[in-house]
Amino acid sequence: MGKSGRILIVDDNDELLIALKIFLAPHFSEIYTERNPNLIPSLISNNFDIVLLDMNFKAGINTGNEGFYWMQEILKIDPSAIIVFITAYSDVELAVKAIKEGATDFIQKSWDENKILSTILSAYQLRQSKLEIKQLKTKHEHLNQNIQNEFHLIKGEAPKMQILYDTINKVSDTKANILLLGENGSGKEVIAREIHQLSDRKNEIFVSVDLGSISETLFESELFGHTKRAFTDANQDRAGRFEVASGGSLFLDEIGNLSLPLQAKLLSAIQNEEIVRLGSNQPISVNIRLICATNKDLYKMVEDGEFREDLLYRINTIRLEIPSLRERVEDIPVLSDYFLNIYKTKYNKPKLKIGKSAIERLKKHHWQGNIRELRHSIEKAVIMTEEKTLKAADFFFDNKQLLKPGKADSFNLAENEKQLIQKAIARYKGNLSLTAKMLGINRSTLYEKMKKYEL
Repeated sequence: MGKSGRILIVDDNDELLIALKIFLAPHFSEIYTERNPNLIPSLISNNFDIVLLDMNFKAGINTGNEGFYWMQEILKIDPSAIIVFITAYSDVELAVKAIKEGATDFIQKSWDENKILSTILSAYQLRQSKLEIKQLKTKHEHLNQNIQNEFHLIKGEAPKMQILYDTINKVSDTKANILLLGENGSGKEVIAREIHQLSDRKNEIFVSVDLGSISETLFESELFGHTKRAFTDANQDRAGRFEVASGGSLFLDEIGNLSLPLQAKLLSAIQNEEIVRLGSNQPISVNIRLICATNKDLYKMVEDGEFREDLLYRINTIRLEIPSLRERVEDIPVLSDYFLNIYKTKYNKPKLKIGKSAIERLKKHHWQGNIRELRHSIEKAVIMTEEKTLKAADFFFDNKQLLKPGKADSFNLAENEKQLIQKAIARYKGNLSLTAKMLGINRSTLYEKMKKYEL
């Protein structure tokens, strides 16, 4: 180990202070010694990695009360402090008691160099781990805040959204598994994150998994993890999504895309509340709030033998149906303003507004891709405009994709979807990755739809 770390040694024995300072100097960058424990409060603010603390300061007293007192004072100032007691042989039982009450370890004054060094180095490693965990939690909180801004739920005015939001409030703080049903781009992940934020797990992690993008060969490794050398290129142990999400919420999107064998493996993990990493026989308990989503008719899939009925019942304690954007046209103005605020900041156009003509045009569009398509349309318009107000002409749509008042039911959704995919493939010259991105779907969903429509 290179020279790093700061140590404070508090003991009334001058010879011991000198000996410890000389002995530890090759291993730590800064070592401070102090005889007077009353100065501890003023010293602790200097962020020491380890405090070596005598258990008894007054001659003839071996109750350990002084050591316990100063340990508590240190922990009040720095709850994550690493405290190693310096004890006489007769104080070992007291030192063990101290560990139960917050100390990290103890060393004896009998001077076993190997024991002293290994104990202090281990304590230092623990300190580094605590600091790393603290940094990770801070980053996680920061990332969560950014994600919440990105996936903000706008309730809007549409009656269906009002009903949906009321239901979300009722079920969020329960342990019930939730199934979200809705078209692509309708905001299923936003709803899932809202459920997490309203639950008692809101301070824990939310893990989102797009099952449609995970191949069968990687399914177990991605969801359940693997051990080192479990397969080629497995260079280290890795936790799966279930394990990472333990204590928080796990969102499984596009669950209808799973094959029957993978459904069986998923069901086993959910039922047993434990997983086994690939390459291991050791079960690992997991505690997750499960939220699943799909745009498929799982009940029809059960009838056709394409989806396990027992899995459907497991994931479907509460079913929420997410309305399409066509069913909440009255929310288009507030959604448009929300996305406009995001992109006028991103593209440095702070004075940009959206005009009434643009809103009216947006209200008439069919929105095959739902909110995701609206978002992409707003972004594109913000990028392309050189004016201060977005107008109807800034939004380019195929006239066949415009809703006619009172005649929304006359559209054949499947035929429109097929035509839209055909046009997108043609426009992006067969580049399926780009086509999927511009359609607001993932590539596996695009392949599935191409197969469905024989494109």
